[in-house]
Amino acid sequence: MKNPFLTYGYGGPEYFCDRIEETKRLTTLLENGNHVALMSPRRMGKTGLLKHCFSQKRLQDEYYLFIVDIYATRSLAEFTYELGREILSVLKSKERRAWERFIQVASSFRTGITIDEFGKPSWNIQVGDIHMPQMSLNEIFQYLSAADKPCLVAIDEFQSIMDYAEKNVEALLRTHIQSCNNAWFVFSGSKRHMMGEMFSSPARPFYQSATTISLKPIALKSYAEFITRHFEQNNRHIKPEAIQYLYERFEGTTWYIQKVCNELFAASDQGDVSDIGDVDNAIRNAVLEKEDTYLDLMSRLTSNQKAVLTGLTQSTDDIQPTSGKFIKKYHLASSSVVQRCLAALQDKDIVTNDRGRYYIYDYFFLYWLRMR
Repeated sequence: MKNPFLTYGYGGPEYFCDRIEETKRLTTLLENGNHVALMSPRRMGKTGLLKHCFSQKRLQDEYYLFIVDIYATRSLAEFTYELGREILSVLKSKERRAWERFIQVASSFRTGITIDEFGKPSWNIQVGDIHMPQMSLNEIFQYLSAADKPCLVAIDEFQSIMDYAEKNVEALLRTHIQSCNNAWFVFSGSKRHMMGEMFSSPARPFYQSATTISLKPIALKSYAEFITRHFEQNNRHIKPEAIQYLYERFEGTTWYIQKVCNELFAASDQGDVSDIGDVDNAIRNAVLEKEDTYLDLMSRLTSNQKAVLTGLTQSTDDIQPTSGKFIKKYHLASSSVVQRCLAALQDKDIVTNDRGRYYIYDYFFLYWLRMR
């Protein structure tokens, strides 16, 4: 029996919760020639929304649809590599003239693309093979401009380009996108302060170039209906108060709710009724599953960084890590030491800052720290 609570990938509308209005808004904006900046904290379901939106038949019929995740990229060459690979991956499932056009235009990739025994192209390029990324990127945009169907391109974790070794990437991409009349872009990002700076600051190339959508948590009522339906369809049951408890533990954050529901479903038998105690057990199992990862992460931190993390696990929303009270309680030397620790923890993507509030964004890591 398939577990209906997916934690990775997109399984179709049956396994996708709500986001009706967001899907409609995003689709309408793209179909009417708008670029979109899609912002939310990590694991709120941005990628799922993109895949759900792009799975609609009318978009599938009328556009070429590309979703590229650049979270792990560190340079323009890696960005170009991921974008080129995604384009060929999508086009290879289309008719021959679709991908042949891309290969013809993207001549710098040509020697690394081979045709297999079934007449389909294969991407045999390494990042190191991209010696002139600006030229390769120019070819990709030439293809997007000349494609036989309009293109929708979603770039996930778009704020990553701000950390590239090259400092002109924002301006370079803005110039290409501005002159491309056959493609519309979704710039998806999870670091709100960075995305806000990119699209709201008059000094930045992407200033006012996209319509902003801020993704909020799915409403409790909608999530409760979704969870209950999937339990009931499989002759399992879950108490309403257990769903509310789960929702509130993770402040409505999609991935964690899905993961805990996945654990609950897997641990139950037909006819079982899951309650709050079962939710706590499922959370504990999900947290302990990642214990080796968290132990390794902690081994890489300094004693001061660990002290700051400990403070953040106990803090209320209005606590100030650089305050004298915080510094004294966690035996830190000064506010400058705390600031350096916070900067390092942000660089390691352990801590995030949202409107002046520092917090550990990974709920499982937070609960693991509290369990120690």
